[in-house]
Amino acid sequence: MRKLCPNFDKEDGLETVLEVPIPEEMLNGMGTNGFNRWQNLRTLMNAQFLDKSSTPLNNEFIVLLKLVGAPLIPLQVPSDHTFTRPLKDCSIKDSTAKYIVQQYVAATGGLAALNSLGSMYAMGQVRIYGWEVRQGDDSFQSRGRAEAGGFVLWQKNPDLWCLELVVSGYKVSAGSNGKVAWNQSSSQPFHANKGPPRPLRRFFQGLDPRCTANLFQDAECVGENTINDEVCFMLKLQTEQQILQAQSTSNTEIIMHTILGYFSQRTGLLIKFEDTKLVRMKPAKGKESVFWETSIETTIDDYRYIDGINIAHGGTTVATLNRYSASHNHKRMIEETWTIEEVDFNIFGLSMDCFLPPSDIEKEHENGEQKQWE
Repeated sequence: MRKLCPNFDKEDGLETVLEVPIPEEMLNGMGTNGFNRWQNLRTLMNAQFLDKSSTPLNNEFIVLLKLVGAPLIPLQVPSDHTFTRPLKDCSIKDSTAKYIVQQYVAATGGLAALNSLGSMYAMGQVRIYGWEVRQGDDSFQSRGRAEAGGFVLWQKNPDLWCLELVVSGYKVSAGSNGKVAWNQSSSQPFHANKGPPRPLRRFFQGLDPRCTANLFQDAECVGENTINDEVCFMLKLQTEQQILQAQSTSNTEIIMHTILGYFSQRTGLLIKFEDTKLVRMKPAKGKESVFWETSIETTIDDYRYIDGINIAHGGTTVATLNRYSASHNHKRMIEETWTIEEVDFNIFGLSMDCFLPPSDIEKEHENGEQKQWE
């Protein structure tokens, strides 16, 4: 992963730290020689919005990239440090889930280690594959070569986080300042997400055990399943209707959002994380309703201890987008293989200024609700 850009203006000048570290493969695709590659990269990082004529990615791929790159969990995650809830008056399913969460806490480092976490930094690289449905047999076929990219993620508990993701000349940014969660991209201006701030889905891909444990405290154990030869307990969270209503907009109605976590019975670790979301686009007069179903599944592996915390360093995320209507249906899929290059905790000097949203947040509030895609 390249982290520094040469100073082409001054031969003896300091190199520039890249906002998002990038893999060698991505840099090599930006020009025929070193100077052109770095100039193209600098242009990309400085551009507010992408020139759509210069990108090899089509619009459908870009929509899927935003879907897999920076989706939000529908629930606010409690920030308490106890990871324990009273078992009195709990059903067997609820008490079983709490026991599974306690085993997960032990497997990821223990209560004291997780409670010591105040902030986190992670840097990694991704490979993105686009797929489309074959006509007639409803199976998927590849849409060409994989696109390489990198990301950097900062978090300060409980609700402060910031993500920068760059893939093949396309950039996605997202964050939360504790009051509002927002996102923007190379082709879409700033957009504030409706409802209270929520955590980034990427935290639950084995990167933040404390956040994961708190998320599943109120889950229900719904059975067992085998994932990659590991027998797992299945914990389920069903988002309540009032929460879905608060996150809906004037143009969209969120009908359902379900989260499932698969915890290994052998190791106690989270092996798979998946969520499904169903949204109805409210029709204009005389138009038909259109439903969008999003399914995101992440398999997690390569756990390693960093400062006493067991963190996943690799995995695969598959996101499927289905569109249903009376006259037209289609299905698209994107696959992301990701690896973590660096992780660190309790970052010195990570202040509130690191999580400030873009300056056009005021303009967003003035304009009112915008279309949500998370």
